[in-house]
Amino acid sequence: MRTQVAIIGAGPAGLLLGQLLHKQGIDNIILERQTADYVLGRIRAGVIEQVTMDLLDQAGVGARMHADGLIHDGVQICVDGTRHRLSLKDLTGKTVMVYGQTEITKDLMDGRATVGAPTIYSANDVSLHDMFGDRPRVTYSSKGEPREIVCDFIAGCDGFHGVSRQSVPTEAITAYERVYPLGWLGILSDTPPVSDELMYVRHPRGFALCSMRSPTRSRYYIQCSLADDVAAWPDQRFWDALKPRLDEQAQAALVTGPSIEKSIAPLRSFVAEPMRFGRLFLAGDAAHIVPPTGAKGLNLAASDVQYLSHALVEHYVEKSDAGLDRYSERALKRIWKAERFSWWMTMTLHRISDNAFDHQLQLAELDYLFRSKSAAAAFAENYVGLPY
Repeated sequence: MRTQVAIIGAGPAGLLLGQLLHKQGIDNIILERQTADYVLGRIRAGVIEQVTMDLLDQAGVGARMHADGLIHDGVQICVDGTRHRLSLKDLTGKTVMVYGQTEITKDLMDGRATVGAPTIYSANDVSLHDMFGDRPRVTYSSKGEPREIVCDFIAGCDGFHGVSRQSVPTEAITAYERVYPLGWLGILSDTPPVSDELMYVRHPRGFALCSMRSPTRSRYYIQCSLADDVAAWPDQRFWDALKPRLDEQAQAALVTGPSIEKSIAPLRSFVAEPMRFGRLFLAGDAAHIVPPTGAKGLNLAASDVQYLSHALVEHYVEKSDAGLDRYSERALKRIWKAERFSWWMTMTLHRISDNAFDHQLQLAELDYLFRSKSAAAAFAENYVGLPY
């Protein structure tokens, strides 16, 4: 087969890139090693920035998002039982939306099916070839038969464990990483949320987050040990651990119920530089990971796609490679700012150590955030998403 852009990975980054390129008449094929049902079954983030909403609109898949998504004008932070609110809209003029990544993936899948663009699921043994030459190739097997795609460019959108970054020569890439000594135990339940806005909780017992997917479906997280096993956390134990971390109003509003999904996610910061290797371009989790505290993972993937899709359109339509040549530099500047913000939120809101000095620094940092309009504005600017 022959195409202009071979996209590895059918998560939100790969699907969004494929849809934006198709809108501009650029042929692309997406390869995904998992089944479509498996991809849709992954439970992921749910907070999206305005610029991400705009990209989904450009891709022609924003209708259900606007109908079902929940606009949030502010965010709440509860510190040792006292709740504070930061108005994102007053501080920046912008908002965020709660709309699950699973729903975004479904919208993008449906959009791709509507235009008839090809996605090959259950693609096994994917291998990248000649990425530094003029005719890169991707080989894979489908239904036991060997296949090959010849293309102009390869977009590696296949996540942290995908083949794309692993195909890069070790000496050509530099990795930066911080692994945090904690995880998030999260549950999804068909219960009303305790607040109509996201609420972050800093508490001596450990971090918590009260989020939602709809007015009747809640997503809750508590800080846990990386050594914990999900099987050791029956639903009642989770609710018993969450409730004391909340303020009195939230405790009274908390409705418990059986979990639909339960999992433990480790927290990691990771960046790979550069993001271009000949005709291979990395995007999304293939190039970077952020702890979920700042709600930046999906949004960073979308910003990569914005830069890369514009650069590819510029190459094919304007016959200029300026955007491709600057892709890595431009994307990494935004990535490192999001990494800094996610690190700051993680270090400020979690119980990182038992050191009393660290405890007092956290309280001082949060007190400054709530008392200083400049600090609050800086927080809000980062939370709603920095400009491209």
